[in-house]
Amino acid sequence: MKVTINDVAKQAGVSIKTVSRVMNNEPSVRKDTFDKVMAAINELHYQPNAAARNLASTRSYSIGYIYDNPNAYYIIDMQKGLLDSCKKHGYELLIHPTNAKSPGIVDEVKELVTKSRLAGLILTPPFSEMPHIAEALEDMKVDFVRIVSGSTPSPGVHNCVLIDDFTAAFKITNHLLELGHTDIAFLCGDEEHSSSGERLAGFKAALTKRGLTVNPKYIVPGHYSFESGVEGAKKLMALPKRPSAVFACNDEIAAGALFSARLMNIRIPDELSIAGFENSPFSRQTWPPLTTAHQPNSTIASQAAELLFKHTRPNANKAQIQAQPVFIPELLVRESTSPLDGEKSSNQSAKP
Repeated sequence: MKVTINDVAKQAGVSIKTVSRVMNNEPSVRKDTFDKVMAAINELHYQPNAAARNLASTRSYSIGYIYDNPNAYYIIDMQKGLLDSCKKHGYELLIHPTNAKSPGIVDEVKELVTKSRLAGLILTPPFSEMPHIAEALEDMKVDFVRIVSGSTPSPGVHNCVLIDDFTAAFKITNHLLELGHTDIAFLCGDEEHSSSGERLAGFKAALTKRGLTVNPKYIVPGHYSFESGVEGAKKLMALPKRPSAVFACNDEIAAGALFSARLMNIRIPDELSIAGFENSPFSRQTWPPLTTAHQPNSTIASQAAELLFKHTRPNANKAQIQAQPVFIPELLVRESTSPLDGEKSSNQSAKP
């Protein structure tokens, strides 16, 4: 027979209300009581039905994740992290892909929250960087957590998980500089994503610290896509003096640049070093594997969900919720970057 909340209460020797308070992570529950209830839940393998709880309660046990991102690997990692936390806390996850550029996007988000009775939302770029989305949710008194690019928590803001793209990009660029490269190009991502600006700023800062001038011809606008990397590399390799290294704004762009270079018979990394960002499967599926920055998207998503659940607790004092996790993607050096060969690159020019 299916285990019920009544069975858990009887096993733990507490009331049904106490079991409910434990499952809702209410802070007023004593530790010994919490431990007894959790032990009973584990012994009985009790799994609360979030949909039934939603119907039986005025409180919602579902959160939403809306996204508009062409990178399927990023979406999968985010979903995994969110689902892990939802399972831990007895919540359901509603996944909603949509078009961030739609003129009716605010109304769409509001309708989603209302019809699905969501307890809160996880916002990733570009939604996390759209003030009108945040303002609409605040007006509705709906809890939400934003995953955003940045290194410093904003004063008075308690609902962000930060990714320090600037520092990670600085480290990647510095790695290329330490290999002897000074003619380094940057392939940009979508300009509406703050991560693109942060990574470009970190790239420029590393060059400036070495006393190098940023060559505007080496900064190529683009998008977070393989095709953008292909086209960007073509432009760079057609320059009278081509760069000896390329830093791409993400691994998908970097994989496209590597593919394009190989079509032009440019050897990687002997003639051109290439680095990406995020440590997505793209970085491991190319040959040679890409030097990149490991961005733990599943962990980031899980932390965002944990922060959201703190906000959705009954009687939560949101002003006292101080945690704003900051993640710095970690440099991973692989075979796509190597020391500069002085003879080959002292006077690099495009191949005929």
